[in-house]
Amino acid sequence: MLATLVIGDSDWVWPTVAILSVATGLLGWAYWRLGVVGRVRAGCLGLKSTAFLLIASCLFEPLWSGTRAEPGANLFLMLADNSLSLSVADGESNATPRSEALKQVATDKNAAWVTRLEQDFDVRRYLFDARLRSTSDFAELDFRGTSSSLQDTLSTLRDRFRKRPVAGVLLLTDGNATDAIDRELDLEGLPPIYPVVFGSREKISDVAIRRIHVSQTSFEDAPVTVRADVQTVGFENHKIEAKLLDEAGEIVRTALASVEGDGKSMSFRFQFRPAELGLSFYRVEVAPISDVGETVRSEVTLENNSRLVKVDRGGTGHRVLYIAGRPNWEYKFLRRAIADDEHIKLVAQIRIADKEPKFNFLGRVGESANPLFRGMDKKGGEEVESFDEAVIMRLNTKDSDELRKFPKTEDELFQFDAVIIDDIEAAFFSPDQHELLERYVSERGGAVLMLGGQESFRQGKYQRTPIGEMLPVYLDRAPARAATGPFRVSLSRDGWLNPWVRLRKTEQQEQARLEQMPEFRVVNRLASTKPLASTLAVVKDTNGMELPVLVAHRYGKGKCAALLIGDLWRWQLRRSEDMPEDDIGKAWRQMLRWLVVDVKDRLDVSVSERPDIAPSAIVVQARVRDDAFRPRENATVKVEVVTPSGEKIPLEAEQSVKEPGLYETVYVPRSDGAFRATVTVKTDGLKEPLIAGTGWISDPHADEFRSVTPNHALMEHIAGETGGEVIAANRLLQFAESLPTRKVPITETWTYPLWHQTWFFLAAIACLVGEWGLRRVKGLP
Repeated sequence: MLATLVIGDSDWVWPTVAILSVATGLLGWAYWRLGVVGRVRAGCLGLKSTAFLLIASCLFEPLWSGTRAEPGANLFLMLADNSLSLSVADGESNATPRSEALKQVATDKNAAWVTRLEQDFDVRRYLFDARLRSTSDFAELDFRGTSSSLQDTLSTLRDRFRKRPVAGVLLLTDGNATDAIDRELDLEGLPPIYPVVFGSREKISDVAIRRIHVSQTSFEDAPVTVRADVQTVGFENHKIEAKLLDEAGEIVRTALASVEGDGKSMSFRFQFRPAELGLSFYRVEVAPISDVGETVRSEVTLENNSRLVKVDRGGTGHRVLYIAGRPNWEYKFLRRAIADDEHIKLVAQIRIADKEPKFNFLGRVGESANPLFRGMDKKGGEEVESFDEAVIMRLNTKDSDELRKFPKTEDELFQFDAVIIDDIEAAFFSPDQHELLERYVSERGGAVLMLGGQESFRQGKYQRTPIGEMLPVYLDRAPARAATGPFRVSLSRDGWLNPWVRLRKTEQQEQARLEQMPEFRVVNRLASTKPLASTLAVVKDTNGMELPVLVAHRYGKGKCAALLIGDLWRWQLRRSEDMPEDDIGKAWRQMLRWLVVDVKDRLDVSVSERPDIAPSAIVVQARVRDDAFRPRENATVKVEVVTPSGEKIPLEAEQSVKEPGLYETVYVPRSDGAFRATVTVKTDGLKEPLIAGTGWISDPHADEFRSVTPNHALMEHIAGETGGEVIAANRLLQFAESLPTRKVPITETWTYPLWHQTWFFLAAIACLVGEWGLRRVKGLP
């Protein structure tokens, strides 16, 4: 805070000016009479006039005034990081850890800078890791905290001292904040922050897994991809080996890469197919290696060299309903493709005879049942189709009573995860069944795929029906002209980007496969696709016109797709002996997995972190639905948690007020590792309980040691945004002495008369002595 000059008695200003003017004039005339030359005269005149000015100014009482922090009125917060990352030592293994340097600074209450702070401020002390807590002398510092929640800590202090006069925050840390890794800090409304960063700016040696990303696709060869982003410091001219290990410690995949530049990130990708369905855990480990004969330097810590990975491929039991207008090759090859698939169970309704008009009596006298069932004594006349009903063959149903007719109720249809409509006209479905299928997709979140054929799309008169409205193509617009085959399939841009559409790992291999595919002759040509629909595959006719043949889009909570090729079976029939891979089987499997991958079940279980409840707290959420997939309330939901040691902990989930059908329970892990949870739901009217599993990883060390290099850049950003500055540990005394004169909420005014200051009169005397000396040097009287 800058001091200003204040005039105490303004009435004497003009008299003083007049006196000085007369005195200066008389001095000038006197020096002129003595014959003093110009430069000497000016020097003598200036020195003596300045002396007269300093003495005469005492008449109007000049005051030196300013503001400073009022002693004891302002708060000053000292905040110490208590996290594990400070246990790292810079340099050699016998170097002093950062924690010791920080503790020495924080706990020395007799230090001169601490005494100076306490003279002017009300000093409050806090330490933080996963949470914030107060302390009297920082004796509780043990550096065992598993996270550095800097954002949450600053937000808590801002809320706690919102209306209090806080002069600043002294932040003792290494700068690594675990809650500022993937988000920008909210610094609005904070007092000035003065970070003291512990840790050298010099290069350290470390290999750290910074991030793990897991993605799952319907691509059959490698449905799971684990990507590990690794950062290396101090390992130039080295190689990094990465391993993916299963729960038994067996190596699943390995990878090797050279360090391209110090401090740069490198990525390792592991593509693999888990041996079993359901939840499984893997571990990624990285380590530096060197050429033969070279010694690998040691790292500052090994805590960040491994990470646990969760992979959930889901369980079995995805049921797909296939409805066809006639027996055909498509069903044969589709059933063969998923015969050994653990994910998909195909249930079929195939019409083998259409209904007859009621007036067309073709049976024997007294016979009302369809003659196709004649001789089948196991069925009574009331159980077989009559003349005016279509004859439906049911395959792979749960029991003899399931799907005697196409479903008419939500309970019957909503149990399926996807529906495939193959070459059957719109008139087969009643108006209520049309509406039911539309709700099945939009409300239940199911998936519908329509295959091409002579009774599909426009040819099946689906335009202006609820089923036609939810398809990703327009049916009410007639094509401009007919398409003429043969047709050859190629992938669109969206098709190349969707793994479930491709059948090979590389673009070159996929292009070669497309060139070997047979030509097709039946395509349901349509005018256009709907907005936001993705065209995944196209064909070109003999006129060079491009036609969409595989189109998909989201509809309500579900999705719909259209495969407009009517003779896809040619792909299998024309498979040559030199083509060992069953491409059409693989295509069917990937397409069906894509259909069911996002479909909701009656019981959906998820987990989320809730650090606001407790450090490492996990909330297990269960969404329960009834047969019509509406939220189900008043259910009994039990959760059994299995810890890494195998201990089983029973919990009970309570119904949430935030959302109907949502049940929640909180679990706080007491150890690190992989956790599993099984959720069991019982409710009235439910024959068998609903059971689902989930899991999570408690690995707080992963984020804490993600980077062990002191984050000076983040601390400089925080200081700059809040009006503070980064303070070196050896300059804390100078900082404490300057703090009262900085901008603080509560200040007091100080005033000092200049004429009471010793330097003021010494300056006047010095001017007079200087003038006398100058005259003597020049030989003047």
